Amino acid sequence: MSDAKPTMNDVMEHLKPVIDPELNISIVDLGLVRGVTVGDDGKVDIDLTLTSPMCPMGPQIMAATTRAAKQTPGVTEAHVDLVFSPPWDPRKDATEDGKAALGIWD
Repeated sequence: MSDAKPTMNDVMEHLKPVIDPELNISIVDLGLVRGVTVGDDGKVDIDLTLTSPMCPMGPQIMAATTRAAKQTPGVTEAHVDLVFSPPWDPRKDATEDGKAALGIWD
């Protein structure tokens, strides 16, 4: 384990491979990661939303997010909190790559 404190960007890089299984797009590109807080002790809190509150893949996405965050060098612990306010809106929340994958061409 690294002695260097991980950054939010470090954690986000490790979250990019986490895929929403229904859309087959990264949770980062979809804009589902609402926030990442890294403590001085390496503990990470992730605010995550889902494409809908009733998303049947929610538990799997949360578990994959936790596993990916723990792979970040320097992370000692990872916790995922589900947040639903404001509701997910791909036109506002998704990256340009995510919008393109969803077929959103503003």
